[in-house]
Amino acid sequence: MRWKGRRGSSNIEDRRSAGPRMRMPSGRRARTGGGLGLTGIVVVAGIAWFLGINPLTLLGQLEGGGYDVPSGRSQAPRSAADDETAQFVSVVLADTENTWGQLLDRHGTDYPEPTLVLFSGSVPSACGYASSATGPFYCGADSKLYIDLSFYQELATQLNAPGDFAQAYVLAHEVGHHIQNVLGILPQFHKAKRTMSKAEGNALSVRVELQADCFAGIWAHYAARQKGFVEEGDIDEALNAASRIGDDTLQRQAQGYVVPESFNHGTSAQRAGWFRKGFQSGRIAACDTFSAESL
Repeated sequence: MRWKGRRGSSNIEDRRSAGPRMRMPSGRRARTGGGLGLTGIVVVAGIAWFLGINPLTLLGQLEGGGYDVPSGRSQAPRSAADDETAQFVSVVLADTENTWGQLLDRHGTDYPEPTLVLFSGSVPSACGYASSATGPFYCGADSKLYIDLSFYQELATQLNAPGDFAQAYVLAHEVGHHIQNVLGILPQFHKAKRTMSKAEGNALSVRVELQADCFAGIWAHYAARQKGFVEEGDIDEALNAASRIGDDTLQRQAQGYVVPESFNHGTSAQRAGWFRKGFQSGRIAACDTFSAESL
């Protein structure tokens, strides 16, 4: 990606403890947890209009994200590379703001931009206290994305998914959960999950996560249209990252076997497939994971 020199988002909250607070470029403005932070933005009927499905099948308010990566991370002082990565995610976030602001505006809907919280080690959120081991996550209760930038090192070295566009995909996936929050999908999911068995809840969670992958693909679709931004091989980096963090791949890496009924994010093939679907179509309606007979 040729990201340097591009606008950075002003919606950055730097909570990293080591060193001085970073001044971000100017611009527009844990998995468990709290209630919807964007009450009343889109009614259920609006969800059906966007996705072309029965609103009763839209189930959500899960704070999305979390990646089961190997533990053993130690907190280190902030480095120059950390600050460059912070600038990078600021630029990616700004581009998602442009994309989703324009897309939702076409449908007569405002886009309340989320805040990206940078942290190191652990962080309190409106959805509870989370550690770096949780991985990047989105909290619907405060409409914030959370990431410890050291996750990107693990993404490259332990999960074998290097590249700046792989990093961008991870952030775009969490932004995808914010889109679900805006559309009312996450609140409906939480409401329905309370009455489900664990296996049923996991199965529905997979559909939520795959839709966020698809929404990440939509962002990539429009990013690739911009002259000089996305380079050759970038989309392959995102597809590889999506594949590397599939439930089956992570379980096989961690324990040598898979337990399909415990999947809550989707298989490697499913995650890459739904990202590709969003990338190829660029349409919200193409990301209807809830009505899909086959994922």
